[in-house]
Amino acid sequence: MVRINLMILWALVLFSGTIVSAGYYFSPGRGVVFAGEYDAGSSKPGEGIMKREANSEKSCLSPLQYRVTQENGTEPPFANEYWDNQKEGIYVDIVSGEPLFSSTHKFDSGTGWPSFTQPIELTAVVLKKDTALGLSRTEVRSRSGDSHLGHVFPDGPAPKGLRYCVNSASLRFIPKEDLEKEGYSAYRYLFK
Repeated sequence: MVRINLMILWALVLFSGTIVSAGYYFSPGRGVVFAGEYDAGSSKPGEGIMKREANSEKSCLSPLQYRVTQENGTEPPFANEYWDNQKEGIYVDIVSGEPLFSSTHKFDSGTGWPSFTQPIELTAVVLKKDTALGLSRTEVRSRSGDSHLGHVFPDGPAPKGLRYCVNSASLRFIPKEDLEKEGYSAYRYLFK
């Protein structure tokens, strides 16, 4: 039911080009945006672009990947690459390649975004207070790439009760069988 309602919401936004409830709006040239996470430091669309100097990794990002990782954006639920990925492997930062999450900690939260109970290593992520739009949330960023990944919420499964809600656009998936070839053989232990 939630999935259907969110899909209807997205259809309304895409075709109407107007502000809708639940914090989503349509930005010309950028598409559907979640107001609570996009351009949090600015009230004008487009401000905050190029916050950081572009390097070779960042210049290879798609527009969506750049908006999510560098401008604190959010991709649409249920219309992203990894929300329902069931394969075994690890998820790395799309910018830096640092290992972040494992499929062994992934679960279906029903939100339409990849959700994890924990990162591979707690030191791989940085948690920051996010008070955009008067909401109090905890932002999750990659430590070495400083990429915006998403948010962590206290409504995950036991025993830890955490849900790391992550944008697919901030991740690259490395299948278990490609770990060695891609230079991540140290993480094979997660699948034994």
